[in-house]
Amino acid sequence: MPGKKLYFGTNLKMYKGIRETVSYLSQLEQLTADMDPETVQLFVIPSYTSLPDAVRSLRHKRLLLGAQNMCWEEKGQFTGEISPLMLKELGLDLVEISPLMLQELGISIVELGHSERRHVFGETNAMINQKVIAGLKSGFTVLLCVGETEEEKNWGISDETLRIQLKTGLKDIPPGLTGRLWIAYEPVWAIGINGQPASVEYARDKHELIRNTLYEIAGTDGREIPLLYGGSVNPSNADALILQPSVDGLFVGRSAWNAADFNALIRSAIHSAAYKQQCT
Repeated sequence: MPGKKLYFGTNLKMYKGIRETVSYLSQLEQLTADMDPETVQLFVIPSYTSLPDAVRSLRHKRLLLGAQNMCWEEKGQFTGEISPLMLKELGLDLVEISPLMLQELGISIVELGHSERRHVFGETNAMINQKVIAGLKSGFTVLLCVGETEEEKNWGISDETLRIQLKTGLKDIPPGLTGRLWIAYEPVWAIGINGQPASVEYARDKHELIRNTLYEIAGTDGREIPLLYGGSVNPSNADALILQPSVDGLFVGRSAWNAADFNALIRSAIHSAAYKQQCT
């Protein structure tokens, strides 16, 4: 029997400009061209200013592109914001066809609720909920990020924090649209320059909590929502993380920002997952 579909992606944050992004995508696309998009989904989330060139640079849909944030309104007096309509102008094709078919490329994913948006820029759960609903209604795949801070972890309220972020962030999501919802668990204390990787057991336990909470929210559909782990993922822990039953993919930071290194990490994780499948 085939194994579960695996997801591998990265958020480039504010590190690569237009030329660097195009070069990176070109290299990554060439290195991963043989990967089957039916079993492995790859995605990259560049900066806003790089998106138009990123869209034009890709040759096929094996590698999906995303935006790092999005406003909940289609237009209005929101200085500095980017609307769903603006992202869709970059070529999003809402018609469902095989990822293997050549087509007009566009922005498929919107990342919402990243810890930096929450804790640096003050976005609330209610704001993120508005964005999630807008993103799903606009035809995007929504990647909702959740995670507890170090203080919340030390206070022993990690589980409560995650459940609140999920239940508020996904409140009143349109029926039938959970098929375009992904969740990334990123413990805030484990990401960034000074982040310390969470243990595989800790990540597994929190993913199981998230899965159970999604079942409460969306019923059986909640069991099908891909759960990605992000938090100082690197070559030394990626294989062990992807082997966890509750982990469907990896949302990788600095270890993904060199195309060759990211390709190696992905292939090693895929190999580990395939080997485990053969042994079961």
